[in-house]
Amino acid sequence: MKMLLDVDTGIDDGMAIAYAVGSQDVELIGIVGSYGNIETRGGVKNALNLLNLLGEDNIPVYVGAEHALNKPAFERLAVSARIHGDNGVGNISFEHPSIQKALDNGIDFIIQSVKTYGKELTIVTTGPLTNLAAALKKAPEIEKMIGKVVIMGGAITVPGNIRKIAEANISQDPEAAKYVFESSVSITMVGLDVTMRSILTKNDTMLWRQNGTVGTAYADMVDYYIDHVNAKDGCYLHDPSAIAAAIHPEWFTMLPMHVTVITEEGLRGRTICDPDRMRNCNPNVQVCLNVDSKQVLHHFNDVLNTVFNTAN
Repeated sequence: MKMLLDVDTGIDDGMAIAYAVGSQDVELIGIVGSYGNIETRGGVKNALNLLNLLGEDNIPVYVGAEHALNKPAFERLAVSARIHGDNGVGNISFEHPSIQKALDNGIDFIIQSVKTYGKELTIVTTGPLTNLAAALKKAPEIEKMIGKVVIMGGAITVPGNIRKIAEANISQDPEAAKYVFESSVSITMVGLDVTMRSILTKNDTMLWRQNGTVGTAYADMVDYYIDHVNAKDGCYLHDPSAIAAAIHPEWFTMLPMHVTVITEEGLRGRTICDPDRMRNCNPNVQVCLNVDSKQVLHHFNDVLNTVFNTAN
């Protein structure tokens, strides 16, 4: 599977990057950075450093949008700084920072990748949907060409995590999310309905530490996350769940639905079945409502332990 990652590289995005890099089912063709957990260029730097740590400097990283479609600038939320740390990756320092430079024109990279690989390409987004919306607006012809889009974002049956009615990635740019969901693109929505069912604990990260400096760096990063998300047992596998759904959709129970996003104040950022299209045939969005979390956790840890051991 050829995969393009669109990330706002905080800690769970970093886990998703390692999961994609280590999965035998994935050929990661590139990463496009966005804002969210941290500003775009900080997240891009994190992606470069993590790829370098994992021994994958050959994967290109591009700079994408730096703010929402209808906003002049990005303002980082205090909760993002608390959960992900000042630098977005748990304040860990990299002994050998990447010397690779990020490439410009991330939105053009999305367009060109779709035109090159067509239905073979899976785009996985773990941040706001600004980059994908911008690509669809700039080159509308790619809407019919994209193979599959897997979105970590939204919530249908559970409350949001940034407000009661809104999930963080969608709330960053509801207009972009609405545009993408209402397109004809084939979408798998991996929302809080399933990501909060898979919990990673310090027992898992303790095993990572047995895999040398790489595993230890990732364990330090994720332990910071666990300590700051105010969860009793561990942290939710938000972004890695999107990778799991891309490569093993059979582990998820999905409901076909026409999804839209409310952009008006009051319920802004809410993902909901589109009442104007609910009786239309052939919904384009598969909403994940349940998951075999044991399979996800086992596979995730197996892949990460292998890639950490290989990278040392």
